[in-house]
Amino acid sequence: MKRMTCFLSAAFASLFLLSAQEREVRLKIVETSDVHGNYYPYDFMQKREAAGSLARVSSFVRQERETYGDNLILLDNGDILQGQPSVYYYNFVDTVSTHLAADMMNYMGYDAGSMGNHDIETGRAVFDRWAGDCRFPMLGANIVDVRSGEPHFKPYQVLERDGVKIVVLGMITPAIPVWLSENLWAGLRFNDMEETARRWMKTIREQEKPDVVIGLFHAGQQACLLGGKYRENASVEVARKVPGFDVVLFGHDHALECRKVVNVEGDSVLVANPANAARWVADVEIALKLKEGKVVGKETRGKLTAIEAYAPDKEFMKQFESQYEVVRQFVSKKIGTFTSTASTRPAYFGPSAFVDLIHTLQLAISGADISLAAPLSYDTEIKEGDVTVSDMFNLYKYENMLYTMSLTGREVHDALEMSYSLWTNRMESADDHLLLLRAERRKGAEDRAAFQNFSYNFDSAVGIIYTVDVTKPAGEKVKIVSMADGTPFDMDRRYKVAVNSYRGNGGGELLTKGAGIAQDELKERILTSTDKDLRFYLMNYIERQGVIEPRALNQWKFVPEEWTESAARRDYELLFGK
Repeated sequence: MKRMTCFLSAAFASLFLLSAQEREVRLKIVETSDVHGNYYPYDFMQKREAAGSLARVSSFVRQERETYGDNLILLDNGDILQGQPSVYYYNFVDTVSTHLAADMMNYMGYDAGSMGNHDIETGRAVFDRWAGDCRFPMLGANIVDVRSGEPHFKPYQVLERDGVKIVVLGMITPAIPVWLSENLWAGLRFNDMEETARRWMKTIREQEKPDVVIGLFHAGQQACLLGGKYRENASVEVARKVPGFDVVLFGHDHALECRKVVNVEGDSVLVANPANAARWVADVEIALKLKEGKVVGKETRGKLTAIEAYAPDKEFMKQFESQYEVVRQFVSKKIGTFTSTASTRPAYFGPSAFVDLIHTLQLAISGADISLAAPLSYDTEIKEGDVTVSDMFNLYKYENMLYTMSLTGREVHDALEMSYSLWTNRMESADDHLLLLRAERRKGAEDRAAFQNFSYNFDSAVGIIYTVDVTKPAGEKVKIVSMADGTPFDMDRRYKVAVNSYRGNGGGELLTKGAGIAQDELKERILTSTDKDLRFYLMNYIERQGVIEPRALNQWKFVPEEWTESAARRDYELLFGK
């Protein structure tokens, strides 16, 4: 009996010593962001293998789980419902099956997701259906139901791993009304990120008492004010100004980032952004030291892991093989014929067949006097010959509606002035650049030049004849000669102008900052709107026409031509090679 007592005493002593010792818990956090429909390792638009994809991410996650087990936390940061035909099909064609994105994410074991602006762009019927199919919570602390005043999605998710309590707070950029038609998000509002973070951080600290707090924000890092009232790209700003975050994972701006910032209380916060198209993931490890169940030490390390090196997960591909075949058949459908190849490349140097086709279709669909449009993809083409559904995603990248708006001639002029100020350099000699290019080269093996500004804001016009004098300063470049039919152009007259819904809601600020229309007034200027996305109508138009002859309409030009023609050739080589 004494021997048993001694044994028990020794056992309790050992347990006491173990409980007094520190133990380490390692967490692995993996974030995808801005996947944009890149689910399969195949680009249905470019008809080639894709460097990224959820299929490759699945291989990486499967490997990491061998080390971390349940301590791996998988998060997505929005903009997963727009981009490739694979997602378009399950958004708008097959609306009965489990949404492919939800099915894949459930299979991969995602723990939480955050909404992105392009997810909202699909409309409430789509994103609410998708969120309902997900077996993990969709987060959106600042996406608020107008009637109840409460978040439409869960504000945050609590996760427990190996005795450690983790809270993930999700938010979206509040600038949605600047880009998207209200009918897509009716009944919702988008609150300021910093104010929302302060409110919910107080709740999280008081009620949850977490060991780790992760921000999952669909917003970039260069904070700015849009539409005079929306704080856009405030992720890093929130990390600095709102104490309590250990990690802020963000996205939206498609820019790789991984570094530490210091918040207002002097604490270090890791911020990371894996850019887009599932080519990278944010790869974060948090090592915690626990003593008697309490965290007494914490170290956070982060990196960006390239996914291209990982082969597609064979089990993943087998699981979703039938859906792949459905999408392949969908994109292969012929809808018409092009008599020549149309490329976005010439669009930066003058009128082009590619953009002028969009202009032509916008005017045909809307009956407007003037069309404004930009190349939505930086570098793409539709080849001569049969045109298929997949080509339409190159012709028109986003699910924008088509608006017909009432704008004065002066507002059209001033919007174009801003467009060309974003687009063109001020030439002082024949040796200068025609285009406004970055001083540094774009990252990548080709080491090419790049624009200072986004090319999807380079609006040109059809329906008017005009010149762009690149020797003039910003605001004085555009001279409108007449309407396209030769009748006078009147600065004070109201014209019907065809624009996509992104531009019509204030996207790019060409109509607000450029034309001087107040953000709140834009809604009143909309005369008509299509009820479906513009790509749908473009597809129908091409099907009806059968044969399309892409050609430049030549209703505007850069001057002086003796300078701009040689400068265009030089800048073309810098951007695209010889």
